[in-house]
Amino acid sequence: MNPTDPKENQATTDTPSTAGFSSSAMDIPPAPQPIPSSTPAPSPVAPAPSTDTTTLPAPEPSPVPSTAAPLTQPSTLTPPSSLHEPGIVTPKSGSKIPKGPIVFVLILVFLILGIFSFAKFVLPKITGGLGTKATTITWWGVWEDPKTIQPLIDEYQASHKGVTVKYVQVAKDQYRERLSNAIAGGQGPDIMTIHNSWVPMFRTSLSPMPTSVFSPQEFQQTFYPVMSRDLTLGTSIVGIPTEYDGLGLFVNDDIFGTYGKTVPTTWNDLRNTAISLTIKNQQGIIQQAGVAMGTTSNVDHWQETLALLILQNGAKLETPTGSLAEGALDFYTAFYKTDKVWDDTLPNSTTMFANGKLAMMIAPSWRAHDIIAQSPTLKFRVLPVPQLPKNTPDEPDITYATYWANAVSSKSAVQPAAWEFLKFLSTKESYQKLYDNAVKLRTFGEPFPRVDMRDSITADPKVGGFISLAGNAKSWYLDGRTFDGETGINSRMAKYFEDAINMVNNTSGGNSKNALTTAANGVLQVLVDYGLAQAPAPVK
Repeated sequence: MNPTDPKENQATTDTPSTAGFSSSAMDIPPAPQPIPSSTPAPSPVAPAPSTDTTTLPAPEPSPVPSTAAPLTQPSTLTPPSSLHEPGIVTPKSGSKIPKGPIVFVLILVFLILGIFSFAKFVLPKITGGLGTKATTITWWGVWEDPKTIQPLIDEYQASHKGVTVKYVQVAKDQYRERLSNAIAGGQGPDIMTIHNSWVPMFRTSLSPMPTSVFSPQEFQQTFYPVMSRDLTLGTSIVGIPTEYDGLGLFVNDDIFGTYGKTVPTTWNDLRNTAISLTIKNQQGIIQQAGVAMGTTSNVDHWQETLALLILQNGAKLETPTGSLAEGALDFYTAFYKTDKVWDDTLPNSTTMFANGKLAMMIAPSWRAHDIIAQSPTLKFRVLPVPQLPKNTPDEPDITYATYWANAVSSKSAVQPAAWEFLKFLSTKESYQKLYDNAVKLRTFGEPFPRVDMRDSITADPKVGGFISLAGNAKSWYLDGRTFDGETGINSRMAKYFEDAINMVNNTSGGNSKNALTTAANGVLQVLVDYGLAQAPAPVK
């Protein structure tokens, strides 16, 4: 996503496709390394050479006194050993070398060794390393349990003396608003977990990622394309994904097995299957629903589902008018208005599915944890979302991404250290460890955002359906359950599309064209407010 423009991956034409929806026919430890210090620790000093000691050299022999009478030709020679020259001092047998200099040297050596030991082993525990300033990084997260995160923090701190990382799991309700207020008041975290759609809302509070962490080319090669678009602000990358997540088709295996149905791969097949799997009592009340689509009040993630339909049909979410957008809206509301396989008297879709009374629903991966918690024995799997029939074989399958990322606050005093920690968290090894730690607490961890880890989870019956289409994922500002508050970009966008759905469903004579015309005006205003579009020129 390029926040200076609306999503750039939408189709640019508005020509109805014969295969699309239409209004009339909808068929995760390195060895510790010593931290460099500005003042090197002194090394032990070897005993000094003998020239530095205070031991005096033996005196030179004194010359023979000049008054001695010169020798004439002697008759015999006296051996040299018998000569006793005046001034020569002969040491007495058993004399000792002076003790003072040796004691001094020994004291000096022990003193130096003591200083060295203190600097190497004691001082680092007090200050984080000789000459190294202690650094504390505060990280606000929403979804991950500290038990999942702490082992990675411990590993990093062990190899980065003087660095302390404090992870705080913040309550999700109104998280975006509280985060914004904390940053504005100078009390925000150094690292913050944000939704992929939040970049426009935090554009002045995001630190550009140094190229030493990832260059733009490395980032594009490492993560899925949708992440490069979403997490780029101007020419800078401003976040590293914690996961990949998007939409998948949840299927109740027992219901499909009982009725001998095949899991649909196209939207028309899904519609027909939903009709055949819907059971009503004599009063016409739905006892078993085929699919949860058509309304907004009790369909979890209706926002992402509608966005997916509009994108697959070739329309633009930033200008949701015209026959392609209208066809997508009509297709969504048909499950309530025409087919009557779902209505607003039913429990919300996640609860209905967990209770075994819903054959299919569309949702992101984390909803599987909710379902398993409510019904541990329910047999279900997740497959890729349905597609439109293809006009040409090379048309890509499209899914919708909604995921979270870690960013560094531009107000942080430890930005380089914070980015270095995020670099550590974004390695294959760290993502795998985080996933393995999460599996100790729940069925599966967060699906990997790295392309080179894709094959390790594609066969998982709960995760594979999401990751298989990640390479072709698109995204926008129409996401449910991001907790961005009433003034958040997703909440505001959702209100306009919700009104459009309700107008079609509940208003006499309501139609998708009128409903979307009104919605488009509101959408434009939100985009202008967040600097994603230009305000229209005033009408003269």
